[in-house]
Amino acid sequence: MKICYFDSFSGISGDMTVGALIDAGADWNALESALQSLNLEAKFRIEKTKRKGIAASKFSVEFGEQKKHRHLPHIEKIILGGDLSEHARQNALAVFRRLGEAEAKSHNVPIEKVHFHEVGAVDSICDIVGACVALDLLGIEEVRSSRINVGSGTVNTEHGVLPVPTPATAELLKDRPVYASGPETELTTPTGAALMAALASGFGSLPPVRILAQGFGAGDKDFPMQANVLRVLIGERTNATESTAVSMVEANIDDSTPQVLGYAMERLFEAGALDVTLTPIFMKKNRPATLISVMTRPDLVDELAAILFAETSTLGVRVLQAERRVLAREIAQVETPYGKIRVKYTDNNSFAPEYDDCLQAAKAHKVALRTVMAEAGEAFRRQTNHSK
Repeated sequence: MKICYFDSFSGISGDMTVGALIDAGADWNALESALQSLNLEAKFRIEKTKRKGIAASKFSVEFGEQKKHRHLPHIEKIILGGDLSEHARQNALAVFRRLGEAEAKSHNVPIEKVHFHEVGAVDSICDIVGACVALDLLGIEEVRSSRINVGSGTVNTEHGVLPVPTPATAELLKDRPVYASGPETELTTPTGAALMAALASGFGSLPPVRILAQGFGAGDKDFPMQANVLRVLIGERTNATESTAVSMVEANIDDSTPQVLGYAMERLFEAGALDVTLTPIFMKKNRPATLISVMTRPDLVDELAAILFAETSTLGVRVLQAERRVLAREIAQVETPYGKIRVKYTDNNSFAPEYDDCLQAAKAHKVALRTVMAEAGEAFRRQTNHSK
C-alpha cells in the first residue's frame, strides 16, 4: 500500500499541501491541466524557494476580480464540471462538505446557508482540488498525519479578529492531536485542517514504511526560528513494527476497594483505552496501594482522566507521552470441532487464537477454554505450516 504521511510540524495550509505534493513528484503539467478545467480564469505557478535553508516548492494561484461569496452547491458544481478522476473528484467534494459542516456549526446556520468567504475564494478551491488531484497522480492509497501544529495568537478574517485556531479549524480537528509551538500566528488554516479531517485515516507517528520520496511545500511567511514548510513522505507499507504515539494516564490509589478499581477498569476499556493495568505498590508510610496505568490515544486523555476522577478516589493523575511498537498483524479463520475461530498472526511465526471466539465456543460446547484454544492453534498450524 502506498501512503502519504503529512508532517505538519509547522502547520498545514492548502497551498503548502499542493506545493509539497508537487515537490514529492506529482506531475505538474497534469495537475495544472486539471485545475484549468475548473474554468475559474486563474493562472497557476510553482516555483522553488527556501525556508530556513530547506528547499521547498511554493504553489500560487493568480486571478482577477471574482465572486466574493460562494455557497457549497456552487462550489460542488464547479468541482463536478472539472476534468478530474472520479477518485480526486469525490475526495474534493468530501473535503468541502467537511469544511461546510464545520463552518455551519461555528456560525450556527444550516450548511446550505453557509457563505464561504476565504475558503470559497478561487485560491482555496484550487488548493483543495489541487491537493486531491496530486494525491491521485501519486497513486496514494492512504493518507496519514502527524500531530498538527495549529499556531497561536490571533488572525484577521472576514469575521474580524479571531483566536488561533479559528472556530472552524478547531471544529475540524476535534478529537485529533494538535499542539501550538513557534510564532504567534495561524499555522494551520481551515483549508489545511479540512484536508486532513476528510482524508487522513490516522494521526500520530510515522507508520512503518519504505520511503520512496519526500517533498516540502512552502508557506507564505519566512519565520526567524523555524522553517515554514509542510513535509510529505511518500512510502510503501512494510511489516516492520509500527511506532505510534500514545499517552499514559496514571494514578496511585491507596483507599479504593478492589470492586471500585475493577469497575473503573471496565469503564476505561469501554471508553477506548488501549490497555489498563493494576499494579500493587507501596506508597509513603509503607501504605499498600495500587498503581492504575491507562494506555490511550492522545486525543482520549481528557475523557479517560475524567473517568478516573469520577470512579476512583484519586485527586490527581499523571499524563506521560510514550511510544507504542506493534507488529503488523493479520487475521486468519480456522475450522475446529467447536466452530470457526479467528487467529491473529505475524510474519515472525507468532500467532494466537482470538480469546473472545474461543470463550464463546467453550461456553456453547461446554468444554474447557484451553481445549478450544489448543484445537484452534493446531488447526492454524495445519492450515499454514506455522510453528510456535
